[in-house]
Amino acid sequence: MTSQSHRKLRAAVVVCAVVVVTGPVPAAARAADLPVAAPAVAAPSPDPFSGLTAREIGDRAVTATRSATSLRMTGRIVSEGQPLDIDFAVDDRDECTGLMKVEDGTAELRRVDHVTYMKGDEAFWRASMTSQGMSEAQITTVLELIEDRWLKIAPGQTGSQDLGGVCDLKSLLAGLGKDKERRGGLARGPDGKVDGTPVATLVKKEAGGETTTVSVSERGEPYILKMVREGGKEPGALVLSDYDEPVDVKAPPPDETVDLAKLDRGTSA
Repeated sequence: MTSQSHRKLRAAVVVCAVVVVTGPVPAAARAADLPVAAPAVAAPSPDPFSGLTAREIGDRAVTATRSATSLRMTGRIVSEGQPLDIDFAVDDRDECTGLMKVEDGTAELRRVDHVTYMKGDEAFWRASMTSQGMSEAQITTVLELIEDRWLKIAPGQTGSQDLGGVCDLKSLLAGLGKDKERRGGLARGPDGKVDGTPVATLVKKEAGGETTTVSVSERGEPYILKMVREGGKEPGALVLSDYDEPVDVKAPPPDETVDLAKLDRGTSA
C-alpha cells in the first residue's frame, strides 16, 4: 500500500522532526504560580531558563521531547499542495492508533503486535488508488473486497514499512535536533498558552518569508507542545499532547479484516 496519500501521512507525522530542525525550538519555562496568602497577588514564578540562549533552550526542549515514551499528534499540514489532517497517539512500542483525512476521505490506522490495520471510507480509498493510476474496474473490485473492513498488513508486506514508520516513536523523534547548526537564528518570542498550558516560544524567520514557531511547556518537563510553520510551500501546525500517557490499541476482530495478501499485487489498495 505505497500510495501517495500514505507517503504524505508519514511526511505529516515526521514533520515534528522537520519543523524543529529547520525552525525554532522553544523551551523557556516558568514554574506554576506559588500560592500566597490572600489578599496578596501571586508573584510571578521564576524562569528556569533565565540566562540561556534560544539555542540552549532549544537543546533542552529537544532532549525532553525525545525522552517521551508516548505522545499524541494532532493538526494539519500541506504536503505537495495537499492538505492533510492527522490525529495519532504513538508509543515507544511501535504501536499507534489514529485518524487521517486527505481530500474528502478519512481513514483510521492501528498498529499492534507489528501488524498494521487500515480502514478507510470510499472517498479515501478511491483517492488513494486513483493516485496510483489504477483503472476504474480495478478500483471497483478492491472496494468490494475492503468495504467496511480493515485492511490487514503484516510485516514484510507492501506498505508495512511506510505505514509502520508512522508508529515508530523512536524513529520519529530521532530527527529532533539532529542538525544543531540549523537552529541558529532563533529568537525567544512572547509567552502564551497551548490548550490552557502556559508556554514559551522560539521563533525563526527564513529569508524566503517562512516563519516557524515552536511552543514549549512552562510547566513540568519542557516538552514541545505546538509547532507552526507559516509561509513557504508546506505550511502547517501540529499540537503534541498526552506525553507519557498509555496508548490503548486493539486489533480489529478477524471477521472485520481482509488480508492484503488476498488482493492482487497489481490492484493492492
